[in-house]
Amino acid sequence: MPNKHRSGVVTRPRRWRETKTIRRTRTAVIVQRLHETYPNASAELTYASPFQFLIAVILSAQTTDITVNRVTPTLFAHFPDPKSLASASQLEVEELVRQTGFFRSKARAIRETSAQLLTDFDGEVPRTMVELLRLRGVARKTANVVLGEAFGVASGIVVDTHVKRLAQRLGLTRATDPVKIELDLMDLLESKEWIFAGIAIIWHGRRVCDARNPDCENCGLNDVCPSSTTSNRPIKSPFS
Repeated sequence: MPNKHRSGVVTRPRRWRETKTIRRTRTAVIVQRLHETYPNASAELTYASPFQFLIAVILSAQTTDITVNRVTPTLFAHFPDPKSLASASQLEVEELVRQTGFFRSKARAIRETSAQLLTDFDGEVPRTMVELLRLRGVARKTANVVLGEAFGVASGIVVDTHVKRLAQRLGLTRATDPVKIELDLMDLLESKEWIFAGIAIIWHGRRVCDARNPDCENCGLNDVCPSSTTSNRPIKSPFS
């Protein structure tokens, strides 16, 4: 997809010709710089328990964390645990989550997920990918976020719209399917970096590498990014 830079020039993500070894080296440098820029990167949702975090992540689909954080204090004041949310009325929950959009389906999803937690997992949020994917409203992205943030389990790499965009712009994947992008990133990174990398790339996408106007001039990755429009972008991979 074309990207409009601050210069007004519309470009497409570019790639350097690299061996996998060289690309892994460049990826490691990218992640190290993200560590330096965002040392405290973490999910930006407000929660008090793994259950509340799971519900917040489900509500965050197709809306912003800011909107979710505006809604969840009241939601969790009324329904702080799976038992109370599972027994809540659909209409009451709809009203509480209306601001997040798609409120009918989201209200149904978080109520049914709460019921599943009670019947299948003794009211606890499961700690494996396979079990989390059994829950209504939970896909691989949500499961990765919950496992990484709530339990420190590196099951994979979170791939949302920001990670998809940056992975392509940074020349780390040619894939467009989120699962394939995740596999490409997992192949490039050591597993100890999976949790941090996903969240830090999201932070960078929100703060610097905007979808329409990426701020290449002020990006700390502009000399290791093939899509950079800055003058210090090398013609070929700097690690070749």
